[in-house]
Amino acid sequence: MLITQESLMAFYQITYNKKYDFATLHNWGCTFRCPFCSYKLRGGADSKPGFMTPKPASFLTTEEIKTVLAGQRPKTVSLMGGEPSLAPDLEELLAFAKQELGAKTKLGHTNGTRIPTENLDYANVGFKAWSRDLHYRITGKPKDLIYTNFKNAWESGMQMEANLVYIPGFVGLDELEGLCRFLAELDDTIPLRISGYIPVPGQPWKRHTKKQMAEAKETAEKYLKTVEASHLTVAEALDLSMRDDRFDVDILI
Repeated sequence: MLITQESLMAFYQITYNKKYDFATLHNWGCTFRCPFCSYKLRGGADSKPGFMTPKPASFLTTEEIKTVLAGQRPKTVSLMGGEPSLAPDLEELLAFAKQELGAKTKLGHTNGTRIPTENLDYANVGFKAWSRDLHYRITGKPKDLIYTNFKNAWESGMQMEANLVYIPGFVGLDELEGLCRFLAELDDTIPLRISGYIPVPGQPWKRHTKKQMAEAKETAEKYLKTVEASHLTVAEALDLSMRDDRFDVDILI
């Protein structure tokens, strides 16, 4: 049998944040092949596109996940990756969390390949570029699918946020501005986070300067009312709890 990225999508860990009462299902694998993916900070320059390293020793069954969630009964169930939207049991788990537990459901970070509109309350979509050629060059996937999925989810009434990795000289201000125009045409209150590029092994781009990040934020604020910009170090990227206590979690399984 041919082993593809899609066939390996699966959840391997559940974590819990007591302060904010949310559980997170962690997925392994991604359908994109972005050369600047921050997971390369863990896997190195030889990381295989679309696959985070190291590979988990085992994956959780749907029933194992349900049992753990039912025991904890979190206020919110969040799904992260890799790319969580293509896990084969995604819709079943969303329905369980929403209908059986009464939890708020979130795609805490997704590339937008698939955004279910049933039993999903929120999605944070990581856009890669505005121009079609650059988007395909980065991801290996067509741009229109991602932008259309975002638009459809927003129009369904889902709470949406967007983010973009800003890389001067590669994914620059023109790409950022195109995305901002798209979002503003839907609703200029959609939040956008600009993530400054963190240099990963084997890639030629340099880390942005504070001046460049300020310019990017000012550009976005011409179109959108809620814009944030992050400027993480490598250490902070590897341990997000250093900057944000939402990542201070316990492992449930």
